[in-house]
Amino acid sequence: MTMLAPEKLAPPGRGPRGRRARKAAEFEARTRIAGEKLARISARPAAQVLQDVQARRDGLKYSDVTERQERFGPNTVAHEKAPHWGVQLARAFANPFIAVLVLLAAVMYVQDPEDPGVVILSVMVGISGLLRFWQEFRSGRAADALSRLVTTTCAVRRRAGRSSQPATLEVPMDQVVPGDLVKLAAGDLVPADLRLIAAKDLMVGQAALSGESLPVAKDDLRGDDRGQRATADPVDAGNLCLMGTSVTSGTATGVVVATGADTYFGSMAGSLAGERPQTNFDHGVRKVSLLLIRFMLVMVPAVFAVNGLTKGDWKGAFEFGVAVAVGLTPEMLPMVVTTNLARGAVALSRRKVVVKRLNAIQNLGAMDVLCTDKTGTLTEDRVVLDRHLDVHGRQDPEVLEYAYLNSHFQTGLKNLLDQAVIDRMHEAEEVVVDARFTAVDEIPFDFARRRMSVVLRRNALAGGESDHGHVLITKGAVEEVLGLCTHMRDRGETVALTEQLRWHAGRIAEEHNRQGLRVLAVATRTVDEPRDTYGVADESGLTLLGFLAFLDPPKADAAAALEGLADQGITVKVITGDNELVAARVCAEVGLTVGEVVPGAALDALSDAELSELAARTAVFAKVTPVQKARLVRALQARGHTVGFLGDGVNDAAALRDADVGISVDTAVDIARESADLILLEKSLGVLGDGVSQGRTTFGNTIKYLKMTASSNFGNVFSVLVASAFLPFQPMLAIHLLIQNLVYDVSQLATPWDRMDPEYLRRPRNWDARGIGRFMVTIGPISSVFDIAMFLIMWHVFGADNEAHQALFQSGWFIEGLLSQTLIVHMIRTRRIPFLQSRASWPVMVMTALAMATGLFLPFSPLAAGLGMVALPMSYFPWLIAVLLSYCALTQWVKTWYIRRFHSWL
Repeated sequence: MTMLAPEKLAPPGRGPRGRRARKAAEFEARTRIAGEKLARISARPAAQVLQDVQARRDGLKYSDVTERQERFGPNTVAHEKAPHWGVQLARAFANPFIAVLVLLAAVMYVQDPEDPGVVILSVMVGISGLLRFWQEFRSGRAADALSRLVTTTCAVRRRAGRSSQPATLEVPMDQVVPGDLVKLAAGDLVPADLRLIAAKDLMVGQAALSGESLPVAKDDLRGDDRGQRATADPVDAGNLCLMGTSVTSGTATGVVVATGADTYFGSMAGSLAGERPQTNFDHGVRKVSLLLIRFMLVMVPAVFAVNGLTKGDWKGAFEFGVAVAVGLTPEMLPMVVTTNLARGAVALSRRKVVVKRLNAIQNLGAMDVLCTDKTGTLTEDRVVLDRHLDVHGRQDPEVLEYAYLNSHFQTGLKNLLDQAVIDRMHEAEEVVVDARFTAVDEIPFDFARRRMSVVLRRNALAGGESDHGHVLITKGAVEEVLGLCTHMRDRGETVALTEQLRWHAGRIAEEHNRQGLRVLAVATRTVDEPRDTYGVADESGLTLLGFLAFLDPPKADAAAALEGLADQGITVKVITGDNELVAARVCAEVGLTVGEVVPGAALDALSDAELSELAARTAVFAKVTPVQKARLVRALQARGHTVGFLGDGVNDAAALRDADVGISVDTAVDIARESADLILLEKSLGVLGDGVSQGRTTFGNTIKYLKMTASSNFGNVFSVLVASAFLPFQPMLAIHLLIQNLVYDVSQLATPWDRMDPEYLRRPRNWDARGIGRFMVTIGPISSVFDIAMFLIMWHVFGADNEAHQALFQSGWFIEGLLSQTLIVHMIRTRRIPFLQSRASWPVMVMTALAMATGLFLPFSPLAAGLGMVALPMSYFPWLIAVLLSYCALTQWVKTWYIRRFHSWL
């Protein structure tokens, strides 16, 4: 006898290259192998399966359980555990911008260990990394707190020895082993992959694996079944129950055929652990970092060479070159980015969103395609009775009344459809109806008949006489009930059910099925000879009353939320495991343009290029597998989209991980929460819309700082390069450059608290390294024009034309450079006219005012002599005001031209 052993993956061959492609291939291979193994088990007779796993119908012996626990390990799946805090801390500093700053600080330290710039850069790096570490560490703990199982035990049949009587025990789920006999009842989680050996009226909720909103009926099994025809998808097998699903009604006994990582659930989870794929944010940061490094590699050697050749002081030229490198680098960028993201995380937490990974906030703002499941997102994730119709498709209260009697008086566990019928009746009507009837007997539901019946006695009301007649009421599948009917109710009259009328009634039911509704039929008959017991033979000669139509209703705010996302430039695509009819109806009801609904079966034959084209033009995909969901996300990304994915099931985990921003909910399965970047405490697209606005504000303030600082720094360095070629002394000391940058950068700490213009928030925003470079070389030299104008003023008007007066020259340019650099914040932060059409937030106003005041104060302060500065004459300031006003006017003119030319600003 052989145990079912876990199957090994073949070694990687010449498959797709790249870590992400390998992960996708591994995920697909693992789920395929697990699915094929389960399909073979489903096709075998129950006796053969018991033999394969060395089990008996009376359960395993305790000694066998112990041996198998050691052999197979605990029944747990791979979980993505948060790394040790030390690893998280190290990762918080793994940033290209930080690497540049660390390199500059190291060069400055080697050059002069007492250089204050080393301390300044080190503090900036430290604050940025620690802030990011604390926010992500705290969010990780909050996400872990959401991870709670609904139940932790299950019922298994075991025995002490070969001759001992079996006993049913409640054991922790992680102690279940292959070969265990598990007993299932309503409300139970399925603890492992089971082959059913006995089942009665079993309904299983498989939404976490398949996405289907309604429970699925499993086969009724008695004795030694012979297996069933192999199915491609083990979720569809009628004699299998898989880990991660739950029992909604009925009872069953199954033998465990796979545990832990060998389950279908585990095959998905095991492929998802490890490093996550690069997102839009990661690619953008890398490109911008390389852009800044390229500018440094061009400008710094040029400044070094010009200074060395013109001044002959190569040591001084090197020191000045390092200062220029610092001046070119937006050294506060890591801190500003992290502060922006952390502030965004705090703002989202107030909107009931837990941010697990800070970078996801920017990705949320850049998202232009949102892929989402249907159940619980567009719909309420509950079954309601939408319509109660007569045979002509008109609303009929009599149909509801009889359906209620059937559901109310049955004694078994009421399923979701029965509860929906009961919920539809008003409380006052229930009292009246209940008083009119007394239960006599029932004919229970079974999956062969697909219907159930109750027999009721009519009661006397208000002193009247009871006719003591019995009425049989049947509710079930349309085909089964219609086949038992000989008459039908038509406008209050009972008429014979001719073949034409039978066809007409079937067509009414079929029309509602095509609308994505689940339809049941209701029929009745009066019993001529009342008795105490009834059987299946009494379900004959029925009169058809009409039909019940059920659905998972759309959320009241779904249409408005989708419209809001569309206004934000986001295309919503529905990717669901439910069938095409249901998906199309729900999407149409919430206002999505459905078009062609593409089934998952049509995707496997497509090449990546064909799938990318199909994904771009299709709004709804139905009956999609987990592998196909992830592949659709990658296909959309291949077309340059920033893709978000909203899901809560096991079948969503791979797509959540591959998406630029994975979004789940607090009620999701563990693996979905672990794969997500954001966790919604309310499963609402409205909350998501708020998050998108916050993400765009966060990114806007980041890019605002980057463009302001990079262009200003570039202009300053360009001015230094020009001045160095013609002046007999350095236009500004290295300490001046560092102080100027420090004062300016400190003022920019308020940038995360700035507001964005409404038009900026209306469309997705992405990193654009080419656009940043273009902005730098277009806007940066404007300041150089006025820097050179100030050079000429200091040289010709104030006589600072030799080394004896270089302190006056340098002080004059220091003030003009710092004030122009700070003032330009208000010019660049908006595409509108600053102060008149758009004003900065008060923190930005206060910080820029303080920076300008500091620049004006330093040359007149006691620190001036130590800094190599001198006080400026009062006649300098009218010239300064003229230069600054001219600078603002030219910048506004160039801004208008730039927006018309390139159709962008920030």
